[in-house]
Amino acid sequence: PPLFRPPHRTMLDLRSDTVTRPTQKMRDAMARAEVGDDVFGDDPTVTRLEETMAKVFGKEAAVFVPSGTMGNLVAVGVHCEVRGSEYICGDLSHIVQYEQGGLATLMGAHPRQLTTNADGTIDVKAIENAIRADDQHFPRTTVVCLENTHNKKGGKVLPLAYVDEVGSLCKKHAIRLHVDGARIWNAAAKLKVAPARCVQAADSVSVCLSKGLGAPVGSVIVGDEAFIAKCRRLRKACGGGMRQAGTLAAAALAAYEEIWPNLAKDHETASDLARRIDALDHYDVRVAPETNIFFVDLNVAAFPELNAKDVVQALRESDIVAIPWVGDSIRVVTHHDIPETAAGEIEEGFRAAALSLTGGQ
Repeated sequence: PPLFRPPHRTMLDLRSDTVTRPTQKMRDAMARAEVGDDVFGDDPTVTRLEETMAKVFGKEAAVFVPSGTMGNLVAVGVHCEVRGSEYICGDLSHIVQYEQGGLATLMGAHPRQLTTNADGTIDVKAIENAIRADDQHFPRTTVVCLENTHNKKGGKVLPLAYVDEVGSLCKKHAIRLHVDGARIWNAAAKLKVAPARCVQAADSVSVCLSKGLGAPVGSVIVGDEAFIAKCRRLRKACGGGMRQAGTLAAAALAAYEEIWPNLAKDHETASDLARRIDALDHYDVRVAPETNIFFVDLNVAAFPELNAKDVVQALRESDIVAIPWVGDSIRVVTHHDIPETAAGEIEEGFRAAALSLTGGQ
């Protein structure tokens, strides 16, 4: 159910890094933002955001869009501008799992889904074998899509050498590489490299500004100037043209300045939480987090009374919010609204939730 925060209670919301509230610096920036009509190209704050993000990611240009889903839809849609084109992606990628099949429905693009490995990669040989021959029976392969970090694989970071190898393969076959960078900031922070290095081999990237950085709204697509010009047109057709959007762009710029330098703290908090929860008899964290996401498995063999839905409901008694995940597991995501000092409180909340469901065992 939706979460309503009573004013007298502070909820520790572990559902996603999309739940963050704007900091005071973001709110102040929004209040002071210089704005104009961005569809006419008149909003100076949006322009500054786009220029800044293009530079940060080492690309020629950028366009601001309302969401990461629209970022992927527009970017891959441009790469598949001839209807019936095919994009290659992982079978557990966000693009095919959580974006309502929009690329097929709206863009006429056909997904070629390949097995996603435990580390979030797709075998390079499998990608090469999936690239279609020029044959009238087949759709044309136009783009490969990678996800970094990988959501369903617990925030796994794609190795730089792997992304470079896939980029080289795409160039060899004269197709494009798109990176779904919903959490690309987390990848760069984990690898301790500039964001541009993570996407050096990519032709386009959808960069989320609300995950990781905690801005209230928006993503940017980055790429070369000709590509971004096409994205800007398609954004308009998708209803993504925003007018006085400088208020949102100002918050994103403030988030970049305030949150990005400290993003690695979210990873430290996740690691601390994972160790604490794993030490409890009722839970098992089988894969230590690399970034800010991990999964908590319930020890149903020893405690058959436990199930994820009931544990999540019981956690609310301790003002902790999480979501059930696949099977008997719970997803935990850290962000700038979860301070390091909250780790002990969250640990006790998980303990209390389990004990309330197992009769104190």
